[in-house]
Amino acid sequence: MSLDAVSTTHLLYLHGFRSSPQSAKALKVGQRVRDRHPDVAWCCPQLPASPREAAELMQALTRDWPREGMAVIGSSLGGFYARWMGLQRGCRVALFNPAPFPQRDLSKYIGEHPVWQNPEEHIFFQPEFVGELEALSQDITRLAPVNPVTSDRLFALVSEQDEVLDLQEMLAFCAGGTVRRLPDGDHAISRFDQHIDDLFGFLRLAA
Repeated sequence: MSLDAVSTTHLLYLHGFRSSPQSAKALKVGQRVRDRHPDVAWCCPQLPASPREAAELMQALTRDWPREGMAVIGSSLGGFYARWMGLQRGCRVALFNPAPFPQRDLSKYIGEHPVWQNPEEHIFFQPEFVGELEALSQDITRLAPVNPVTSDRLFALVSEQDEVLDLQEMLAFCAGGTVRRLPDGDHAISRFDQHIDDLFGFLRLAA
């Protein structure tokens, strides 16, 4: 079923590794939702470091949400989670420089790390979290043929100058969707304001 005629009434935002609901993009999206779409349910949780616990939290927070009326936004690791969540629910997803293979890339970051927005806060990335990410990745591989990506179900901002993730891997991860390639974009998408209208056009939030 096409989602072109379906309005989004519930919106979930998933932050990235070592990030938080206080990230610049999360704050800007949340403020615009509150200002222009006050009736839309907005949820931007602090995600646990454990991918398994993060997945359980995402499922619990959205358990009563309408599948076709919900959308999930995710940045970096949050983009990987959003892709997984979108396949679970068959809903719209918007990805900002999504991490296609976090089970590989984050295996180098086992240990304690400060949170970007508040260095006094720390997360602990445990060795077993790599296996939890692999399990979610296998879910994506298994479910992708069942819920094929289409332009009305997946939107992505992909930075060609991303200093963290591989461009070709990100493009393959988003293949079939509406992909905006940012020639001068960095991993954080520092010029996010230039693209927020495209994002909200895709989301089709209820008035």
